[in-house]
Amino acid sequence: MHTIEPHYNWIDQYSATEDERSPLFGAEYSLDTFSNTIYGYYIHPQWDSLESDTLFLKILWVDYDDHTAVLEFIGEWNDAIENDIMSLKRNILDVMLHEGIKRFILIGENVFNFHGSDDSYYEEWFEEVEDGWIAGVNFQEHVRREMSQYNLDNYINFGGELDDLPWRTYEPRRLVETVEGLLRRRLG
Repeated sequence: MHTIEPHYNWIDQYSATEDERSPLFGAEYSLDTFSNTIYGYYIHPQWDSLESDTLFLKILWVDYDDHTAVLEFIGEWNDAIENDIMSLKRNILDVMLHEGIKRFILIGENVFNFHGSDDSYYEEWFEEVEDGWIAGVNFQEHVRREMSQYNLDNYINFGGELDDLPWRTYEPRRLVETVEGLLRRRLG
């Protein structure tokens, strides 16, 4: 797992560590020191902690004028034991919501398992985005299925073309336009 790096092609357009409005402002990384682990397996040092032992993330891009953020995840999303959604909500999302972000793209291809609990934090997040949206892109099929069993698809848009989107080939604004277009067709 230490070779799986967060997407870095947009770093010249946005860096959460240099963004004073970001919950990760000022974070420092050492490419020589691998210290974070998931179940005893080291992960690449560029992943950021959300204060969970099993789930890490990277804020890849934020556009405050467009109220949009793209977040990439790695690990096991474990709400049952680790309460990962609470950590994500309180440590990352609340800051972003306060800064006006209301459209979230969650990249989940490196989320290897999901263990659910109740949906109250997802419901709270969904209500706070008001006229925005939350889209899950490229989550693995078994992870989506488990999330759906806990009714998280009531809050996060999964499925269809979102499941196989070549998002790395897009510039960030083009990714947002593509996801928004797919969601608009669904809801329209």
